[in-house]
Amino acid sequence: MLVAAAVCPAPPLLVPAVASGAAAELDALRADCRRALARVAATAPDRLVVVGPGAAALTHHGPGAAGSFRGFGVPLAVRLPGAERTGETAQPLATPLAVAAWLLADARWDAAPVTAVGMPDDLPAERCAELGRQLADDPERTALLVVGGGSNCRTLKAPGYLDPRGEPFDDSVARALAAADHASLAALDRAAAADLGADGAAPWQVLAGAAQRQDAAPLAGSLLHHTAPYGVGYLVAVWH
Repeated sequence: MLVAAAVCPAPPLLVPAVASGAAAELDALRADCRRALARVAATAPDRLVVVGPGAAALTHHGPGAAGSFRGFGVPLAVRLPGAERTGETAQPLATPLAVAAWLLADARWDAAPVTAVGMPDDLPAERCAELGRQLADDPERTALLVVGGGSNCRTLKAPGYLDPRGEPFDDSVARALAAADHASLAALDRAAAADLGADGAAPWQVLAGAAQRQDAAPLAGSLLHHTAPYGVGYLVAVWH
């Protein structure tokens, strides 16, 4: 049963060691991610599942799974909270999941055991919804940390250059997150999301699938952050 979800972006720049001299520019975003995770922790879930993009195939990670930021020139390793399973050779966390592991450490998460699911950015909407339903079907009180970003085409200097569709796309996602509107997330135009570099689209649709299976009272939404520094849409929200 889904009891809560936090939605956070996962740019490597969220990690101060990666951002270096520009770290202070995202202090407000980091603070809102901590707020979102604190609200999820307050619901006393039995487990937390991190869902994020960037994997070559659908990949499941157990507690203690590791990732790093060495690809960004920073010798920093991170792990999902919890003890690594003895004898298990885990696949490294994709970068967005490594950022999620850092966010959990930054928030001092200890409310519930943590696992993670990495997915390709182009995982079909139907498969995303199915995965969300599977997570919500678990009898345990389940919380999600859903990571991924909005359009990277918000300005001329953005990674994806300027696309006038970027801001309206992010605004529509912000409205859906604020209202806990799973139907709108499920109906996101994935072709447009791909054009706009919005790697949060597939994880958001996992959240939509999980919320569709909600048998208790509908979840309420709260949008905590909606900005576009560096021309990339960053959104933070909580459903509980």
